[in-house]
Amino acid sequence: MDMPDTPQHHSHLHLSSNNSKRRKRQQEQEHVLIAGLPDHIAQLCLSSVNPSLLFSISHSWRRLIYSPSFPPFFSLYAILSPPKSHSFIEFHTFDPISHTWRILPRHPHLRHLLLRHPSFLSRSLSVQSVSAAGRLILLAATTHNLSPALPRPLIFHPLSGTWSFGPMLATPRRWCALGVLGPAVYVASGIGAHFSIHVARSLEKWDVRSPNGDVWEKKTDLKDGRFSREAIDAVGWRQKLCMVNVKGDAAKEGAVYDVAEDAWKDMPEGMLYGWRGPVAAMEEEVMYVVDEAKGVLRRYLAEEDAWEEILENERLKGAEQIAAEKGKLCVVSTSGISVVDVAASPPRIIPVLLPEGFEPVAVHVLPRTPVGH
Repeated sequence: MDMPDTPQHHSHLHLSSNNSKRRKRQQEQEHVLIAGLPDHIAQLCLSSVNPSLLFSISHSWRRLIYSPSFPPFFSLYAILSPPKSHSFIEFHTFDPISHTWRILPRHPHLRHLLLRHPSFLSRSLSVQSVSAAGRLILLAATTHNLSPALPRPLIFHPLSGTWSFGPMLATPRRWCALGVLGPAVYVASGIGAHFSIHVARSLEKWDVRSPNGDVWEKKTDLKDGRFSREAIDAVGWRQKLCMVNVKGDAAKEGAVYDVAEDAWKDMPEGMLYGWRGPVAAMEEEVMYVVDEAKGVLRRYLAEEDAWEEILENERLKGAEQIAAEKGKLCVVSTSGISVVDVAASPPRIIPVLLPEGFEPVAVHVLPRTPVGH
């Protein structure tokens, strides 16, 4: 039926048109970053502002900080697993601005990684990972038949949300000493499918950013195979790699690899004495340890060869791994994940609420993955 052409009809069309124009203006205003400025200039101005402030002020600014064109802020990346699971792991990222977790794409190779074996229920099997050159890298793990799970590094790229492979390892590892200095990943010692003294003394380097970075470069061997007993961290600090041969409070040996000299040296006595839990170095300059038995965080003072106590907290007891970035330490312990702001005065500790039904295996700090990946 045709609508009659009446004054009331014209008035209705006029009001409808006005409402439509008003909605369009509101939508345009919501997408304007800074009134009176072109978006590219506004974005330059806003890129220097703390993203958490932009998130809380306006919807257009909130959209901006998650766009591919905005400088990526750092997020927490965690390997998580259900309690007592033998093999199921997932990768999640925690957004510190919105305080939300997102699951990351799962690579088929992750199905073969084993966390526990029925024959060794009292022992957890390691899944060793590092962050280097803005990437998350898995390098050593065990399969169901107790063989090395990763013939080559498995790499997650946060900015694209994709996986890729690194160069083949001459000897894939079930566990090893694993560390990073700058863009280079180092693998020392460890166990392959079987014990080999050649592997237990070896050191290899892979430069992640090198144009010819498709190979592992052999470096000077360790003097013996005593660092092959378990999965350990080789901590990158002041152009050196520092590591001990066992975890926890047990009597241990320490070794320091000097990159410039391509030589192994003894660990300083004070450094070794205070190495009583997981260690990480902030910007590869300041070294921190969490005493896993006492829940005490300490800082290494190189000039005094001593460890200075920073704080003590129950959440740090049973610490298993630590990551350091931008003035904050992320600690994996029996209490979950805790962030320690060591740049604050006094330092403060912030618990991170985990996704329901999961516990942490490892944690890293990397640029955030853009929404949509």
